[in-house]
Amino acid sequence: MKILFVRHGDPDYEKDYLTEKGFKEAHLLADRLTKLNVRDFYCSPLGRARATAKVTLDRLGREATVCDWLREFPGTICDEDTMKYCIPWDLMPGKWTHLPNIYDKDKWFNNPVMASGDVEEVYKNITINLDLFLEHYGYHRDGNYYSCKKSNKDTIVIFCHLGVQFAILSHLLGIAAPLLWQGFFVAPTSITTLVTEERVKGEAYFRCQALGDTSHLYIGNEPISTVGFFQETWE
Repeated sequence: MKILFVRHGDPDYEKDYLTEKGFKEAHLLADRLTKLNVRDFYCSPLGRARATAKVTLDRLGREATVCDWLREFPGTICDEDTMKYCIPWDLMPGKWTHLPNIYDKDKWFNNPVMASGDVEEVYKNITINLDLFLEHYGYHRDGNYYSCKKSNKDTIVIFCHLGVQFAILSHLLGIAAPLLWQGFFVAPTSITTLVTEERVKGEAYFRCQALGDTSHLYIGNEPISTVGFFQETWE
């Protein structure tokens, strides 16, 4: 089984839609996705993800199943400096790297930073829905891997967002979510591909074949958007 996670195109966050560049990216993405034999499409309910998906879906005459749990990760933490709630990533290194359990896949939300909001509750809701989703395709969570009575070669495409995508990868790959949120980046319309390996009959594990692939943008001579990636150097 192959799952393709697609981040939405270059966003206009104020309007929850795409910029002109975002639509260019979405069309180049569609050039790529329409060549695939996709069983099912899924999409976040947010406007920027739906606008990205629509370009591909319209060309194929297909529809996507909209899932609320695929919206951008809605959990927040409290910033101790401003006492305002904010997203649990894009944190300065000194705010989180000193917390030993934040590197633990099972305990990363048990520290003063992550426990200051509802991150654990939101994360667990996403993982519960993810496992129910995978059961629909015959994969049942069994500890830290998945059991399956019958494997398949389906290709599934999911249009979503950076934060929720890394929360999903955290659960599937056994990596603490903050390490993915803080240490990795996926550009707008990039594709992250996970494929099951079933080297023992009935035992499946998801393996990341590609993360944040933007080859469709290179082919179309479209610059890679860096929205969500901070390249500033303090001087």
